[in-house]
Amino acid sequence: MIKIDAHQHFWQFDPIRDVWMDDTMQSIRHDFLPQDLYPILSTNDVAGCVAVQADQSENETNFLLDLANENEFIKGVVGWVDLRDEKIEERLSYFSSNKLLKGVRHIAQGEVDDFLLGDDFKRGIGHLKAYKLTYDILVFAHQLPAAIQLAKQFPNQKFVLDHIAKPQISEGLDATWSKNIKSLAECSNVYCKLSGMVTETSNSEWTKEIFHPFIELVLEAFGVDRVLYGSDWPVCLLAASYEEQLEIVESYISIFSATERTRIMGGNAIEFYNLSSDPVR
Repeated sequence: MIKIDAHQHFWQFDPIRDVWMDDTMQSIRHDFLPQDLYPILSTNDVAGCVAVQADQSENETNFLLDLANENEFIKGVVGWVDLRDEKIEERLSYFSSNKLLKGVRHIAQGEVDDFLLGDDFKRGIGHLKAYKLTYDILVFAHQLPAAIQLAKQFPNQKFVLDHIAKPQISEGLDATWSKNIKSLAECSNVYCKLSGMVTETSNSEWTKEIFHPFIELVLEAFGVDRVLYGSDWPVCLLAASYEEQLEIVESYISIFSATERTRIMGGNAIEFYNLSSDPVR
């Protein structure tokens, strides 16, 4: 089985830029770089990863692409470009010349609820497919209706939902979240990452069992061929070790067939992001 971590981050901590890391996040307010992650992936038999932007700047995209060029285990990058830019085609052409750029993301969870449906933003989305780029949807649960509309308006664009839209895990399944996840999954161009769940618990207190209803619903809605595993490292460290968050998913799918486990833990990421499956030399 080839395991791919489809969602993690690197950064060189900057207290001015990284204001989202407040005083409650002391454990991640420092640098996290490839030399920190590679031993963890090796220990857990994870063959590679996808580095996802954490800052909305082209500098961030260049930073991640440089790291990927230098570290073979970084199989792809989800960067940032301003999709609202009138010169978006020029920017996409520039960045997509590096084949390690696999997709783009905007931190839409920090925007107004209908941000994804803005005409200028959708114009940018409309150009992604020509450059063979995917789009990562990062929204809160209450913003899912806009994501559903976006996916329906661009049926030929590949999307993936990050962090199962960040439901409040400790409060149990929410009927509205469940309904919207099912509606989004009806769009065959949308995948979903089992990622970022441990940090959506109250006071980072959890047992594996509280995630089961959420994982079950996601797998029932999207099926085993459109679900990806992601760690959200190092953000996950606020609530769990790498091994602990990995065990949540692996233990749940342990009764699945070997083929199904391979799809969820790596195969779907390779397919969605068009990653190289070659082992790291």
